Amino acid sequence: MIYRMCGVGVLAAALFVPMASGAATMTLRASDVHPTGFPTVAAIESMGKKLEAATDGRIKLQMFASGVLGTDKAVVEQVQVGAVQIARISLGEVGPVVPDVNVFNMPFVFRDEAHMRKIIDGPIGDEMLAKITNSPAKLVALGWMDSGSRSVYAKKPIKTPADMHGLKIRTIGNAVFLDTMNAMGGNGISMSFGEVYSALQTGVIDAAENNSPSLYTSNHYTITPFYSQTNHLIIPEIFVMSKVTWDKLSKEDQALVKKLSREAQAEERVLWDKTVVDSNEKLKAAGVKFSDVDRQAFYEATAGIRAKYGEPYKDLIARIEAVQ
Repeated sequence: MIYRMCGVGVLAAALFVPMASGAATMTLRASDVHPTGFPTVAAIESMGKKLEAATDGRIKLQMFASGVLGTDKAVVEQVQVGAVQIARISLGEVGPVVPDVNVFNMPFVFRDEAHMRKIIDGPIGDEMLAKITNSPAKLVALGWMDSGSRSVYAKKPIKTPADMHGLKIRTIGNAVFLDTMNAMGGNGISMSFGEVYSALQTGVIDAAENNSPSLYTSNHYTITPFYSQTNHLIIPEIFVMSKVTWDKLSKEDQALVKKLSREAQAEERVLWDKTVVDSNEKLKAAGVKFSDVDRQAFYEATAGIRAKYGEPYKDLIARIEAVQ
């Protein structure tokens, strides 16, 4: 396996350090592509402080934010061998080994964010985490993270699928997401997030889609000032621990990590909601126009996507839809 960072062996060797008393301390290296202060980062850092306090300094956590350890894919590989101990990752990285999580990537599988939260907080969410933990992925799924709803931003307001006709719209380079954008009326374009600003500036693309905090922090709103509330994707994320590290923990420490992980999940949600409110206020103050859409029209337009990609998971989708 090829690692996408330098010094992995040095980092792995630094996991256990003897204390003056003779007992070994453990430093957990945590990774996130988001910057310091972002809800997912702050929640894991808070978890680390609680863990250190509860173990009298025996277990500590060091956060590497802003993607300094690599992309989600690169970090997952490091977590699998124990070179990184904790990471917040997208579901796309575990879909190949735990196909059921792909259900969450489909358009309009959740009615709204409240519905999504009931799912991940309930039996279905717990079952998904257990499937990841029990899979060959060598990851222990600790909990869920909110990442909001994704909507389309463009140089004009969008109300119906017809309004997206002819627009080149950047989306995540995943077949489901590209097909979804095409079904919604646009022309889905795969492109890295870092290239979107210049692509919008030069007209390589006409629009993009994301949550409002990302729209604000990326400055994309300065070019595309209309944010149409399609909310076509509501995709939770997960944070995981290396199974290599997990197996080195005592039963008591494992129970403590699980308890603090549940608290981190709840804390990140509060931070996320505050971030969304703050971002929306700043966007509106900057002149961005938020507009509602014909949600039923977009739901019906994407029926074929749910039928195509959801066929293997019909029972699971029915369970999700039944949750009120």
